[in-house]
Amino acid sequence: MKNNKISNPKKEVPKGILLNDEDYMTILLSNLKELTKNMAVSLTEASNSELYKKYKGMFDDIIKHQRAAYELMFKYGWYSLEKAEDKKISTLQSDLNTKLKDLK
Repeated sequence: MKNNKISNPKKEVPKGILLNDEDYMTILLSNLKELTKNMAVSLTEASNSELYKKYKGMFDDIIKHQRAAYELMFKYGWYSLEKAEDKKISTLQSDLNTKLKDLK
């Protein structure tokens, strides 16, 4: 089985009961993801254009910080991705094309 993991070398952090930098970043990224989802709902439900503009500015800031947190975690090897196999991509593409045809 080949390694499909895409990551950087992991920066080691102290282990134990105390929170370390990786723990804090994991918590931060999780909270930023949740805020992004909630702000998306707020945007769609804004009652007027002024409120929408305020929410949009907040959303843009949150998503900028979310991306920065992700990039830092990826840089230190605390966040990894999985490279999809060609067969898996082809299967999903075929499934989506079938669903698209069913909509027509």
